[in-house]
Amino acid sequence: MANVKQKLLFRNKDVSTVNSSDGSLGKPGRPNLQKEKVNGLTDKAQGLGKPLNDSLEVDIRDFLINEAELHTYDDLTKVNPVTPSTVLKCLQARYSAKVFYTHAGCTLVALNPFQPIPHLYSLDVMREYHSAPQPQEFKPHIFIVAEEAYRNVQGQVEPMNQSLVVSGESGAGKTWTSRCLMKYYATVAASSQKSQNTVEKIERRVLDSNPIMEAFGNACTLRNSNSSRFGKYIQLQLNGSQLLVGASVHTYLLEKTRVAIQAPNERNFHIFYQMMKGATDKQRLEWMLPLEQDFTWLPHAERTLEEDCLQETTDAMINLGIDEGKRAQIFRILAGLLQLGNVDFSPASEEAQPCDLDGHSKGFLQKTAALLQVPLDELESCLTVRNLRAGKQNILKPCSQSECTVRRDCLAKAIYAQLFDWLVTFINNSMCADSSMWCNFIGLLDVYGFECFLLNTLEQLCINYANEKLQQHFVAHYLKAQQEEYVTEGLQWSFIRYQDNQGCLDLIEGSPSSIFSLLNEECRLNRASDAKQFRVRLEKELSDNANISWDKFSKEPHFTVAHYAGKVSYQIQGMMEKNKDPVPPELTGLLQKSQDSLLHSLFADGDLESEGSRGHSKVITVVSKFKNSLESLMRILHSTTPHYTRCIKPNPDCRPLTFKKEEVIAQLEACGIVETINISAAGFPIRIPYCSFLQRYGLITNNRLAAQMNRENGPEINDQAVLGSAVKDVVNVVLKRPNATLSPEDNNNMVHCGRTKVFLTQSLLEMLEDHRNRVRSQKAFCIQCCWRRHQQHQRNLRTHAATRIQAGLRSWRVRSEIKKWHKAATVIQTKWRRWRAWMDALAEAELDDAEDFMEEESCVLPKLDPLLRERGSVQLDSIQEPVMVRAWPIGLAIASAPSITVSLTATGLQRIMSMMACLKIPFRDADYKVETNQFEQGVASIRAQPRGSIKMHLQRSPLLYADRHPVHNADVVTGFNQILLEKT
Repeated sequence: MANVKQKLLFRNKDVSTVNSSDGSLGKPGRPNLQKEKVNGLTDKAQGLGKPLNDSLEVDIRDFLINEAELHTYDDLTKVNPVTPSTVLKCLQARYSAKVFYTHAGCTLVALNPFQPIPHLYSLDVMREYHSAPQPQEFKPHIFIVAEEAYRNVQGQVEPMNQSLVVSGESGAGKTWTSRCLMKYYATVAASSQKSQNTVEKIERRVLDSNPIMEAFGNACTLRNSNSSRFGKYIQLQLNGSQLLVGASVHTYLLEKTRVAIQAPNERNFHIFYQMMKGATDKQRLEWMLPLEQDFTWLPHAERTLEEDCLQETTDAMINLGIDEGKRAQIFRILAGLLQLGNVDFSPASEEAQPCDLDGHSKGFLQKTAALLQVPLDELESCLTVRNLRAGKQNILKPCSQSECTVRRDCLAKAIYAQLFDWLVTFINNSMCADSSMWCNFIGLLDVYGFECFLLNTLEQLCINYANEKLQQHFVAHYLKAQQEEYVTEGLQWSFIRYQDNQGCLDLIEGSPSSIFSLLNEECRLNRASDAKQFRVRLEKELSDNANISWDKFSKEPHFTVAHYAGKVSYQIQGMMEKNKDPVPPELTGLLQKSQDSLLHSLFADGDLESEGSRGHSKVITVVSKFKNSLESLMRILHSTTPHYTRCIKPNPDCRPLTFKKEEVIAQLEACGIVETINISAAGFPIRIPYCSFLQRYGLITNNRLAAQMNRENGPEINDQAVLGSAVKDVVNVVLKRPNATLSPEDNNNMVHCGRTKVFLTQSLLEMLEDHRNRVRSQKAFCIQCCWRRHQQHQRNLRTHAATRIQAGLRSWRVRSEIKKWHKAATVIQTKWRRWRAWMDALAEAELDDAEDFMEEESCVLPKLDPLLRERGSVQLDSIQEPVMVRAWPIGLAIASAPSITVSLTATGLQRIMSMMACLKIPFRDADYKVETNQFEQGVASIRAQPRGSIKMHLQRSPLLYADRHPVHNADVVTGFNQILLEKT
């Protein structure tokens, strides 16, 4: 998708569609002979009046003979030859095949089918065009133009705002096309999941602004059932992620006179019919609109249109945040205007008295005062009496019947215009984003189409003037500027003539004398307007301009202007009054007294305007305000990249699938479609400055200039010769690809390097994009390989470092364990040696005691000698009660005394070891039954033969490996007795 966004980036800002009539600047594959024919017959492409030569007639006949294939021409630049007849036949064939969109070079031609085509604008179709890598390969559609503008917003080297200009006659389908564009952008911008709630909210409000604007600004006319009676430019505001974050609406010249004056067979604004047909009984009571009542300002109310849906408008108001109270106030004001339209005046019975009210007019005026919440008597006085200021005094002067009607209409127009402006402001406040939240916008321009009625006044002059400005912008952007640039850049180019409407614009708005300037000057004079006198002045001042003419036999003063779309005759009578558009101060003061808060706020600042209108200061006329607003719009269009869509009305009666050749060919000639196709078919549609070309395609040749230019702080290169040489290198690499079979002539037809820009065809641009994508893929693959190699190297380094750390840690732990074991072994060895030495000493001492005991054995043991007790030698069987035995060898003590109870307390390692070595101690908590080995092994103690049980009080030995269970072998003496005892 990113590549596609860049693919057409230069088609708008620096890219325009141009064509040459020279043989060297044709489409690839087109014979030179055919290009010479097109160049030699440039004048014929301008209209149908000039005769065709024989050879061209043959070509046209050969082209049109195969009618079965005419509908397959998606782009009219493929038509050969390009004449009004061939273009018309192709459009007719496509229209018959129900194909309503066709490319015409840089523009899109849209034919109005005058019937619903639901599948053509479904959500699935929108997503299909939006997700397509190359939407241009799809069938022509308005969504292609929308997607191209959407991608170009961020696709260019410097982001560029986009404008979509939808033009055409009234009834050609401009409003429907604009509605589809808004729905497409709202759907595309909401497809992202980022900030989904905000996007959906803005999307809903953008879409809901349409029903409100159409209800209050559109009406049914002779040429269109949903004609826009105002111009609007909608800015869809996008953030850096191309999400829709807001929108704003700019309006131009609302036809407010339609509120009070409707042409024959035309209707008022849609909102009034919606109220009459969609109101509930409760609402009718509130608005004082009985079902059976007729209203003067609602002609043809019996007709039912698709637009007569009040519920849709109400739902849109709710979604935009207009609360119930405000909605009730809006509808009451509109109902008051309908009642005001039924008020008629009759001449006064006396000359100095105000006009009287006709029949039921008093009741209608009472309802008007009640609905507008203004005093009834003051309302009647403001409509029938003028307040003139003479010095410091105010003079009341009754109005004539016609003046009363004018003041009534003026009141209605002022209220409706202010209410419309309030709605636009409210819509903008509800969906316009802060300037810090958006960086680019896509503008949708929907203006009234070119109009020509039986009776044309100031409104039609302003509408057609707006269409002239748009046509002039198209001519300047596509037809004039591109051909002039060819010559400036050094290309061989023969100019194709086209219809330039600059003379008509000079007639309308030029300086020093023009229709607008003379009209404003006439309005600033403090005198009554005279239509005949103004016509004479126009004829005197503007007779040199060929675009204005007069019918000298006409009874009504008028003038005729030759517009680009045809001649229109304008009635002068009443034009000055409409241009002044005065609002009497009495009416403004009356509305400021209204108890309705909304109506009061609409005219809260009306004093300044009233004072300005009464004073001698400069009067701001309608044409002045409209001209200023239109110039502001043109400045916006010039600062953006335009995309033109030409809507064509196939028949004047709005009948479905009906194609009138005369109607279509007139529109094609008027908007310059044939000239546009000629220029697009013969020239280079893409033009790119050298710097931009190298920044985008310089990587194809690894050019150092491109690398320097792509750097953020790189040097600026202004040598066009150096840049041009680098551009040629890039183009040569692309054209000399192995799979490209292009002749030198084809190469020249596909590209031309000018002085500062390179001119390309669409096919070469696609080749450049393909080659660039391949180079980028290769470089991306190299970057991926280097990155993977770097990552693998880093992983190896980390693995090696971890292995060394683990090895060091393990060796440290092993050394620590070995040190502990060595220390423990040393301690054990030391203790063991000490214990062995101590045991040897004890054994030696015990042998000495045994010898002394043997000598005295036969004697009766006297009372226990303290010394003997202390030394540990005693005959246990002579002691009747348990005694404490300290440090006696256990084997000697209990050799033959199993029934002796001895309380033994042992402290110290040596005593415990001597006891453990001689006893088999069962593991239980009760008293220990000791059986000595002397009896079992036949060994008797030389000291004593104790009898009875022995109680042992022992502490746990720290020596875990003591031999507590001597081996039961009759031939072996175990324990320490091996050195103390002998066999018996």
